[in-house]
Amino acid sequence: MKFSVTVTLKKDVLDPQGKVVGQTLKNMGVKNLNQIRQGKFFEIDLSEENSTKGKNQVKEMCEKLLANQIIEDFKIKITE
Repeated sequence: MKFSVTVTLKKDVLDPQGKVVGQTLKNMGVKNLNQIRQGKFFEIDLSEENSTKGKNQVKEMCEKLLANQIIEDFKIKITE
């Protein structure tokens, strides 16, 4: 069973890397960019048939290692 996990900074956390990317895109001529925020993406493949068990295992991975819950949020999606 495959999962995708997207980790992003919480809305109230400053994103200096996103600001640099946004400014660079504006310098490249992108005129209609309002905001861009940087994050992380993980593809996880588990040998688990039960989707609830698999999702709970991925959630535990996020809580323990993949995301810093003080400053980041995460979203889990079953992809297969």
